[in-house]
Amino acid sequence: MAQHEATPEPCEPQPKPSVEPPMSSNSTMIPTTSWFTPKRLLAIFCVINLLNYLDRGAIASNGVNGSRGTCTKDGVCKSGTGIQGNFNLSNFEDGVLSSAFMVGLLLASPIFASLAKSVNPFRLIGVGLSVWTLATLGCGFSFNFWSISVCRMLVGVGEASFISLAAPFIDDNAPVAQKTAWLATFYMCIPAGYAVGYVYGGLVGSHLGWRYAFWVEAVLMLPFAILGFFMKPLQLKGFVRSDSKKALKLETVVSGVQDVEASNGKDESKAEFRDKSSHEPSKSKPATTILDQFSGFFKDMKALLLDKVYVINVLGYIAYNFVMGAYSYWGPKAGYYIYHMTNADMIFGGITIVCGILGTLAGGFALDFITNSLSNAFKLLSLTTFVGGAFCFGAFLFKSMYGFLALFAIGELLLFATQGPVNYVCLHCVKPSLRPLSMAMSTVAIHIFGDVPSSPLVGVLQDHINNWRMTALILTTIYFPAAAIWFIGIFLRSVDRFNEDSEQQVPSVERTSTAPLLEEKTQAVSTSAQSQEC
Repeated sequence: MAQHEATPEPCEPQPKPSVEPPMSSNSTMIPTTSWFTPKRLLAIFCVINLLNYLDRGAIASNGVNGSRGTCTKDGVCKSGTGIQGNFNLSNFEDGVLSSAFMVGLLLASPIFASLAKSVNPFRLIGVGLSVWTLATLGCGFSFNFWSISVCRMLVGVGEASFISLAAPFIDDNAPVAQKTAWLATFYMCIPAGYAVGYVYGGLVGSHLGWRYAFWVEAVLMLPFAILGFFMKPLQLKGFVRSDSKKALKLETVVSGVQDVEASNGKDESKAEFRDKSSHEPSKSKPATTILDQFSGFFKDMKALLLDKVYVINVLGYIAYNFVMGAYSYWGPKAGYYIYHMTNADMIFGGITIVCGILGTLAGGFALDFITNSLSNAFKLLSLTTFVGGAFCFGAFLFKSMYGFLALFAIGELLLFATQGPVNYVCLHCVKPSLRPLSMAMSTVAIHIFGDVPSSPLVGVLQDHINNWRMTALILTTIYFPAAAIWFIGIFLRSVDRFNEDSEQQVPSVERTSTAPLLEEKTQAVSTSAQSQEC
C-alpha cells in the first residue's frame, strides 16, 4: 500500500471482473512464505487425529477399562481393576461409559460446522482441542460414574470441531493430483490410533494406573490446543471473516463504487434506501445473530438433503458403517466361538491395524491414479465394497481358521479402501461453504444409523438364532446393499463444486487476494484500494 502511495500512477479504467474463479495450478491455500506449509499442516492434523483415536482405544483397553471385583463361593474376593473396578460399574454402565463421548460428538458437530461461517474455523479447532484437553484431564480426576461420564461427553464435544473442520482444511491445501491420498493419510490414523491406544492403555494402566493414561493424553494434546490460538488462523475456502481487515476494505470498496453509481443517477433507489436505513434504530444484535444462525443452518441442511449425490454417498456410508461397527465390537467374540481362537483380541486387532493402514492408503492412491472425480470415487466405492464383502462372506463359510483369516484379511483390506473416496465425495459434491456441515452431518448420520444401533441389534439377532456363524453371515450381507447404493451414484449427474462460488466468498474482484492467513497483504488488495481512489 505504501509503495502505491509513494509512486502514484495514472488511473486507468479497471476491467470488469470476471465471475469465473481464477484457475491456478497451485492448489495450496497457505502462502509459500509461511512456516505453516501444507505438509506440516497434514502432519499436525494426523497427530491430532491419532491422539483422538488413541483415547478411544485406551479407554477400551484392559489396562484402563479394567474389570469388576469378584468373589468365590469360598469367600475369597479379588479386587477389581481399572475404571470398572474402582467405580464398581455394571457391564451396562461400562458400555454407556465407552460410548458417552458419542453424545457430545453428535450434538456438537453441527454446531461447530455452523459457527464456521461466523468464526474463523482454525480458531474453532483451537477451542475444541482445549475442551478435549480439559475433559481428558477431568477423566483422570473423576470420582464416580457420573463425573467420568460427563467428562467423556465433553471429550466428544472437543473432538467434534476437529472432525468437522480438519478434512476441509486438508482438502484445501493438498495438491490437486493427490487430494484423496492426503485424505487417506489422515483417515489412516483411525485404525492406527485405535491399535496404539490398546497398547498404550495396557502399558500405562498396568504400570502407573488408569488415571495417568488420561493425564498423559491431556499433556500430549496441550501444545496443539495452544497452537490453535497463537498461530495465524487459516481460512477455509468459501469463507471470509466479517471482522477481518480484508473484509472491511472490501466493504469500503463496494460501498464506494455504489456511491459513485448513485451520484451518477444509476442507483438512486439504493442510495435512498441506505440513507433511510442509516437513521433507523438498530435492532437487537444478539437476537438477530441467533436467528440468522438458525435460519442459515436450516437453509444449509435443506441444500444437503436435496443434493442427491451427497445423500446417496451418506446412505451407502451408513450401511457400510453398520457392518464395520458390529465387526469391531462382536468380531473377537464371534471368532472365539466359531474358530475357538484363544487370542481373538490380538488376532482381530492385528488384522485391523495392517489392513486398516494399507487399505486406507491404497484406496486414496488408487482414486488419484485413475483421476480423482466423483464418478470414479463411486466406482471405486461400489467395487471395493462388493468384492471386499464377498471375501468376508466367504471367510465365515470356511471351517478352517487359517482359511478364514486369509479371506477375511483380503476383505478388510478392500473394505478399508473406501475411507479416502467416501470423504472425497462429501467434500467435493457440495459448495465450499457447506463442507464443514457436510462432514459433520455425515459423521452424525453414520453413527446414529450405523455403528451405534448395529451392535445391540446384532446382539438381539444372536440371542434369537444362537449361532455365531449364521449371525456373522447375515451381518456381512449388508455390505452388498451398501455397494449397490454407491453403484447408483455412478449414474447421477455429479459436478465437482470445489471451485464454485458461495455466498460466503468474497466477490471475484477480491477473490485472488483471499488467503487463509488473516491480515496477509497482497497485491490485489492494494489494487482495489487504488481503484477506489480513482
